[in-house]
Amino acid sequence: MNSETVYHFVGIKGTGMSAMALILHDRGEKVQGSDIEQYTFTQRGLEKAGIKILPFDPANIHEGLTVIAGNSFTDDHPEIKKAREMGLTVYRYHEFLGKMIKGKTSIGVSGAHGKTSTTGLLSHVLSGIAPTDFLIGDGSGQGVPNARFFVYEADEYRRHFLATEPDYAIMTNIDFDHPDYYKSIDDVQDAFQTFANQTKKGIFAWGDDKRLRQLKAKVPIYYYGLKDTDDFQAFDVKRTTKGSSFHVKFKGQDLGEFSVPLFGEHNIFNSLAVIAVAYSEDVDLDEIRKELKTFDGVKRRFSERKISGMTIIDDYAHHPTEIKATIDAARQEYPNKKIAVVFQPHTFSRTIALMDDFAKSLNLADEVFLTSIYSSPRESSGKVSSEDLSKKITKGGRILSADNMSPLLDYDNDVIIFMGAGDIQKYEKTYEDLLSHLSKNNN
Repeated sequence: MNSETVYHFVGIKGTGMSAMALILHDRGEKVQGSDIEQYTFTQRGLEKAGIKILPFDPANIHEGLTVIAGNSFTDDHPEIKKAREMGLTVYRYHEFLGKMIKGKTSIGVSGAHGKTSTTGLLSHVLSGIAPTDFLIGDGSGQGVPNARFFVYEADEYRRHFLATEPDYAIMTNIDFDHPDYYKSIDDVQDAFQTFANQTKKGIFAWGDDKRLRQLKAKVPIYYYGLKDTDDFQAFDVKRTTKGSSFHVKFKGQDLGEFSVPLFGEHNIFNSLAVIAVAYSEDVDLDEIRKELKTFDGVKRRFSERKISGMTIIDDYAHHPTEIKATIDAARQEYPNKKIAVVFQPHTFSRTIALMDDFAKSLNLADEVFLTSIYSSPRESSGKVSSEDLSKKITKGGRILSADNMSPLLDYDNDVIIFMGAGDIQKYEKTYEDLLSHLSKNNN
């Protein structure tokens, strides 16, 4: 780090960028950034830290800055372009992350799904036991003096995680996503193989994933799961409306019982990965047990609210595998309630590539509503629509607009899950406002 410079983040409201800015600020560095003026859920933490957020403007760029450029922006962005023309030091987000983790025991959490939840859980557990820096993909970041650990989300998109070389890697799964970049599932596996090659001490991988089972590495690979073939095995699993509990065996040795206030089978796997890493670093098992019990989740991952008798769940799920896991979690917590899903497809390329899988996962709900497809800066249009997806859904599939959320008012004392990685929250807010307004009128 350079105490003589001001670190300027282009796109500071991005989830990874805001987390990184918070870490640098906690370390005593001078930090500022620029972004769109529209409010985002990540900016509250930046504001509380007193970090200056400017509107995008090339006038923001001047001598004395080190620029960290968000990966959502090309080198043609006016601020990035000016910084390069001036000869300022410019890092891409993932390049700077590779520098930040050095000097700590680093743990990179990778996988097509489950990265943020697992990173959040691992950060929570280790932070309660030893000084820990962490960077979570929900915009949360922390830097502490003399940190022993650095826990970070290792994103496979465009192979960005290959800019880091962690001591340990958690790999939750290999799945085909980001069809705008990856050519095939084999291409995705190739990226994870390279990441495995760069890991220094050990890898913890989900044992049910056949492609993870094919990885080769110079360091030990420990598999976690529910089967006898897994090194870290959960058994005697109990899933209730309060959470999940299970015993853990490591190569035949019973490590005792662990409990988490989390729902869904995927969170048992995430917990196993966390237990495995902490155990490998000789963390006391009772301390791990204590910290697991107090985890209350990360932003936009199965976040719950109760309004006018309705349970509203906000979730980032935007891939069929994630949708299936989220509905499974809701069924565990609310086994006797009707579950409806409002899903916003995220990007045209993902929707068309995974159309049948989306329909299959969404049909696990009792009823499905769709919004229009959320485009991204990478693709503003495509040859597919939400109507195409709705035709494959047997559990409803009606198209909702933010101007008319009245079909959701047919539900009473039920569960509605709003899912998506775009601006699904505007639909959610409209519905919540409608519920609150009707509740006031009825009182």
